[in-house]
Amino acid sequence: MESAMDYHTALALLEWQIELGADEALADAPVDRYAAAQDARAQAQASPEPKKGQPTPPAPKPKIDPVAVAQDMAARVRSLDDLRAAMQQFEHCELKRGARNLVFSDGRPAARVMIIGEAPGRDEDREGRPFVGRAGQLLDRMLGAIGMDRRSDNAEQAVYITNVLPWRPPQNRDPKPEEIQMLLPFLRKHVELVKPDAVVLMGNISCQAGLGKRGITRLRGHWTQAYDTPALPMFHPAYLLRQPHAKREAWADLLALKARLEAR
Repeated sequence: MESAMDYHTALALLEWQIELGADEALADAPVDRYAAAQDARAQAQASPEPKKGQPTPPAPKPKIDPVAVAQDMAARVRSLDDLRAAMQQFEHCELKRGARNLVFSDGRPAARVMIIGEAPGRDEDREGRPFVGRAGQLLDRMLGAIGMDRRSDNAEQAVYITNVLPWRPPQNRDPKPEEIQMLLPFLRKHVELVKPDAVVLMGNISCQAGLGKRGITRLRGHWTQAYDTPALPMFHPAYLLRQPHAKREAWADLLALKARLEAR
């Protein structure tokens, strides 16, 4: 008959079992220690710790919402000079990197009529003013036909001109919807500061920004509301250069604008 285990032997065996991981006398379910070790190794391989002497990888940068940034910047604007400065400081539109100049506005801010074009072309990008190329020359003749002039000092005859986008798209392509959306807060603030009696939406892009829809041949000539202001969609002068037959409708729209102003 074997003798009973002495105290020191039993303690040594208990400590040995604890070192092996047997820290409970009885568990509710068996534990597969081999599987647990494999899971730990797999997790370590998936997320390796940086080696000594190597820098810790930087945390990913938070995603920036350019529309929210533009809204915040526009909300703090109190003047046209502030607005120009805010747009100059806005760094989230890729068009800015390929443009020569910010095309902000032209004409008299106190004018009763605010014309909103689409985006600068080559001539506008070079000079930093909207509507200075062939389309701008045609626009001046159109306005002159109803007694209006962007250079007039008389607020009753003057016009104020800007664009949906302040920077020229490459190859004069149409602005993308995301470009329009990120710059729309600045345009809304622009109209709010000028406070015109009427807004002229020239072309499809201007209608998309102000009305949320396109189709200038259907929209033109019908008074509507944009930026909390009476608005009249019209053909863009660049379209009239390509489609001279549409000048009849453009003349009718100019007369409608003149009649609206005279009635107020």
